[in-house]
Parts: sequence; structure tokens; C-alpha cells
Amino acid sequence: MSLGFEPAASPPAEGTVERLMVVYRDRDLLVCSSGVSATLPAIGESDELGLSLDQEHYLGRLGGIDCFATHVPEAVEAPEGHEFAGLRALWTRLPEDQFWLGGRGYQIVEWDRTHRHCGRCGTPTENASRERSKLCPSCGLTSFPRLSPAVIVCVTRGEEILLAQGTRFPGAFYSVLAGFVEPGESLEETVAREIKEEVGIEVEDIRYFGSQPWPFPHSLMIGFSAVHKSGDLVLDPEEIAAAEWYTRDSLPELPPRLSIARTLIDAYLEGSLGSR
Repeated sequence: MSLGFEPAASPPAEGTVERLMVVYRDRDLLVCSSGVSATLPAIGESDELGLSLDQEHYLGRLGGIDCFATHVPEAVEAPEGHEFAGLRALWTRLPEDQFWLGGRGYQIVEWDRTHRHCGRCGTPTENASRERSKLCPSCGLTSFPRLSPAVIVCVTRGEEILLAQGTRFPGAFYSVLAGFVEPGESLEETVAREIKEEVGIEVEDIRYFGSQPWPFPHSLMIGFSAVHKSGDLVLDPEEIAAAEWYTRDSLPELPPRLSIARTLIDAYLEGSLGSR
């Protein structure tokens, strides 16, 4: 998200007349469609979308405009000039700021839909007034939006980079390795464990690179670089379909831009991976 976005959990006392809407129908996002490009719909004081929007969640301001997220029933059809489409399919169609706003909205809407009742005692929850959380009026349990931290790692060996193809995406691009953090682990321990489990090698010189929210469905990708220490590639067949060391002039198909995976790879290509 760019510096033009100002996140907030509650709308200001004086809101903007125009509102930017993040509207989901299940996992599909409503967009104004014009061929290959798309934008999030904006509405004024009246509901020009005609969707009877309910249970809106304030996200903040993008470019000075208040932004809200909500969901509609699966039977709802898109208004004329609009369409519902999966967020992944909108990757290259939406402006970058709006794509990440759509991802933020999806995570909040899904959290709202799946936390209507207390996970401890089953009582209907209530939205907190001063922060983004749900309170149980019976037992006092507080539930915050779920985030699943995951590491993503660019491993190098001299001038070579390790790229792999996951079994969940057969025939697709090659990328750097990633995995979810387990309870009780530090991020660096997760890096070492995931690399060892997936490709059988040990790494060292683990360095933080950067992070990126990843709304598929509610991950936070935490990027690292690491250097090959020892071992030959031994792949976990349940996770990795193929993996190999590549040089800058012999790369396979790479992940699309905007992703932190591609940012890590581009940093390797530019020779700036260890300079951050």
C-alpha cells in the first residue's frame, strides 16, 4: 500500500461525500470493468450500486477518499458496467493501490464473517468501538483479525539462485521458497527449518529483507535472504515438484511483479540482495 493510504479502524467525524467500496461476494470482488482494466466502485451519499450494502467496515482513506469493505449474498448480480472477479485475476487489472486495498478488505470481511460467535462459549460477538476486534459480552474473549505469518526466502550459492516449483502449481512459474511460521519459532528458525524440509540443504547468513501482506487468504509474507551452507538438493515430493540452482542468464519463468517473491528475485538480479 502506498503512502497515499491512511489506515484506520473507525471513520472520522466528517467523512468524505464519495466513498470507495470494497464489495465481496464470497471470494469475488466487485469492480467497474472496462475491458482489460478495472477499478473499485465509488459511490456518493446514495447507494448508486443498488446492492443494499450492509455491515460496512471502515478501512481508512486512499487519496483522501474514505474506503469501506462489505460483502453481499452469493445470489447478488453485479450492476451494469460492473463484474465480480477473483482478486488474483485482478492482479494486473486494478491499480496497485486498489489491489492492496481489496486484499485488506477481503481479510477484514472474512474475519467478520467467521467470528460472529465467540470461539470459547458460542455467544454472539460485538464489534469493539475503539479498535478492530470482536468482544464476547458473556466471557470477555477478544478476537482480532487473523494473520498467518510466513517466511519467503531467496537462497543463493555464489552467483546462483535457488528457484523451485511447488506441487500446488504444476506447470507454473519457479519462485523462491516459502513456509508458515510454527508456534514457538523465531522467523530465522522458520527459514532454516523450511529450507531443510523442502529441499534438504542448510543455510546461513539469514538476513531480513522486507515484508508484504498477502491476502490469500490472510498471510503476512516476511522476506529473507540466506546463503547455502551445506548439502545437496533433496526435494520433499509432497511440496516441491522441481528445484534447481540458476544463474542470471539461465532463469526459468518467474512470478509476476508486485509480489515480494519477484522483488527478492529482482534484488538478486540487480546484485542488491544483501545491501538492505
